[in-house]
Amino acid sequence: MNKAIFLSSVLALAMGSVFAQTQPVIGLITKTESNPFFVKMKEGAEAEAKKLGAKLIVAAGKTDGDNAGQVTAMENIVAAGAKTILITPSDAKAIIPAIKKAQRQGVMVIALDSPTDPPSAVDALFATDNYKAGVLIGQYAKVALGQKKPVIATLDLFPGHPVGAQRHNGFLKGMGLNAPDAKSNELGGKAAGVACMADTYGDMAKGQTAMENCLQKNPDINLVYTINEPAAAGAYKALKAAGKEKDVIIVSVDGGCEGVKNVGAGIIAATSQQYPLRMAAMGVAAGVEYAKTGKKVSGYTDTGVTLIAAKPMPGVDSKDVQTGLDLCWGNK
Repeated sequence: MNKAIFLSSVLALAMGSVFAQTQPVIGLITKTESNPFFVKMKEGAEAEAKKLGAKLIVAAGKTDGDNAGQVTAMENIVAAGAKTILITPSDAKAIIPAIKKAQRQGVMVIALDSPTDPPSAVDALFATDNYKAGVLIGQYAKVALGQKKPVIATLDLFPGHPVGAQRHNGFLKGMGLNAPDAKSNELGGKAAGVACMADTYGDMAKGQTAMENCLQKNPDINLVYTINEPAAAGAYKALKAAGKEKDVIIVSVDGGCEGVKNVGAGIIAATSQQYPLRMAAMGVAAGVEYAKTGKKVSGYTDTGVTLIAAKPMPGVDSKDVQTGLDLCWGNK
């Protein structure tokens, strides 16, 4: 063998060995595996990891709220050599000891989509401005109601969750009602005079039951805010069964493909679209940068939100259904 070729081959092997040893390892822990939002997040992380030459380890809780599953996943991913972990916390407070433990081992922890409580428990947060998302649909609903007095039902997430509180309170703010600020994890609906508040855990069936209960409590409800589009679909089923679907405006948050289709079909009047792929890609890029330079990201980065509506309202900035479908996540 030519000596030059032999040396270049040895050098290539050596460089490959060094890269294998120094390849950034990044963990992604989502709330669940099956939710289309987190499926898209995983896709974004995988694509960015492949692009930047990083190894991605993916894990998830068994269900939304499975803190123990996320803690175990974090421990396993740290043991596998990850120096950055991206996580969508199921329990904003209970996950913090596991985060602190990982950080003490030199791991950078970035929250995606959902903040911890307090938000400063992680190195950084890449997420939708959920308060703004709520404000946008509140502003839309206020104009869409016209001169009608709002009789509101809020179909919420569950008590104490920052995302649920921010969307709920932002909606109230957009409606021009008394509302806590974006830092509060308490729902302000009672003080704002909301007719009915119910928890749905973001689930369609629970959303339907919650809407049925709210209609029993106050059959004059004419505006429904929902934490997400599955809850909105459940609310619509209850309204349709009661013959009230044409008399009630439903607004929501998420921007999944199914939800955007429901905007086009008139089931949801407007939704605030968020971008999970972007969150995850930014997180992976930050992790690779940390592995290369030791530089950590910090603070909050807004990953964007857009109001999607089939019927635009004067004075409210929105995009059409086709734009929403072009940018949505889930099955198109």
